[in-house]
Amino acid sequence: MKVLIFGVNGFIGHHLTNRILNTTDWSVYGMDLGFDRLDKSLDNPRFHFLEGDISINKEWIEYHIKKCDIIMPLVAIATPKQYVEDPIGVFNLDFEMNLNIVKQCVKYHKRIVFPSTSEVYGASAEPEFKEDETFLVLGPIQKERWIYSCCKQLLDRVIYAHGTRGNLDFTLFRPFNWVGPRLDSLNTAKEGSSRVVTQFIAELLMKQPISLVDGGRQKRCFTYVNDGIDALMKILENKDNCCMNEIINIGNPDNEYSIKELASILKKLFMEHPDHKNDQEFSEIIEVSASDYYGKGYQDIYTRKPSIEKARRLLNWEPSTGLEESLKMTLYSFLEENETAHSSK
Repeated sequence: MKVLIFGVNGFIGHHLTNRILNTTDWSVYGMDLGFDRLDKSLDNPRFHFLEGDISINKEWIEYHIKKCDIIMPLVAIATPKQYVEDPIGVFNLDFEMNLNIVKQCVKYHKRIVFPSTSEVYGASAEPEFKEDETFLVLGPIQKERWIYSCCKQLLDRVIYAHGTRGNLDFTLFRPFNWVGPRLDSLNTAKEGSSRVVTQFIAELLMKQPISLVDGGRQKRCFTYVNDGIDALMKILENKDNCCMNEIINIGNPDNEYSIKELASILKKLFMEHPDHKNDQEFSEIIEVSASDYYGKGYQDIYTRKPSIEKARRLLNWEPSTGLEESLKMTLYSFLEENETAHSSK
C-alpha cells in the first residue's frame, strides 16, 4: 500500500510515518516545508520525501494522488493564537489548500483519511461529544478563533457529501488534544503560538511565568500520541471496510483535566526532573485574562470530552496511557531536545 501524507514532518505526520515504516511493508510518500522531525525515516527506502509547499508543488501533488492508495492531508494551522492573529491565513491554508486536495481525490476516486478536529464541536453543552449526534455550536463572527473550527467543519461536510454520493471513500478522524514527543518546537513556544502543553513546558524551562488564561478552568482530554497512532493504523488498515465513510473520535475521556491541573502536574514533573530538581527557582503560575493573552477575537471552550464508543466498536481500540505518564514522556523528550539550545542562548 502507498500512503501519501501532506504535512509529513508535523506532529502526527512524523509519528505516523515512523510507525508505518517500522511495522508494515507499506510505502510513504510525504511532503512538507522541512524535515527536522524525520531523521528516523529519511534513509528508509520505502520513504519518499519532497521538501515542498502544497500551494506551489501542484504537479507533484496531482501525480502522487493518482499513484497512491490513501491520501492524508495533515497540513493545517492548529494553534488558537494564530486563529485570532491571522484568520485569513488559517482560511487559506486549512480550507482552500486542503479543498484542492479533496477535489483531486474526488477526480481520481481515491480514499482520503482526513484530520477533522475536536474543535468542530465548538461550545456544545453536551457532556460527551458523539460524532453522529452532537450539535456543532460555534460562536459569533467577531470571535475569530472560530474560523479554524468552521474551516474544518465545512471540509468535513464537503468530504461527507462526496463520499455518500460515491465520489470517494473517506474516514474523518477527530483528535482530542494529542500530546507526546516533538509536539511543538521551542521557537513556537517563545512566540507564544505553540499548543498548551509545549507552551507550559517551555515556560518552565525558561523560568517564565505559566499563564492560566481565565484561571485555567477549561477542561481537556489529553491523549498520548502512541495511543492515537494505534487508532490511526487501524483506520488505515480498514479491515472489512470497518471505517469506510465514518467519522471517528480519537481521544482519552479518562484523561480529562483542567488547564490549571495540567500546569500543576507539569510543574511537579519538571521539579522532579534529574536536571532540574536542584534549580534555585521555578516558574510561577499566574492568571491572565483571555483578552490580554489572545486579544478580543478569542472565545474559549470549557468542556471537550469525546465519546469513543464508535472507536471501540469499529476499531477495537482503547487508549491506555494515563495523563501523568503522557506528560512525563512529553516533558522529558522536550527537555532532552532543547536543553542545549536553551542554555547556549
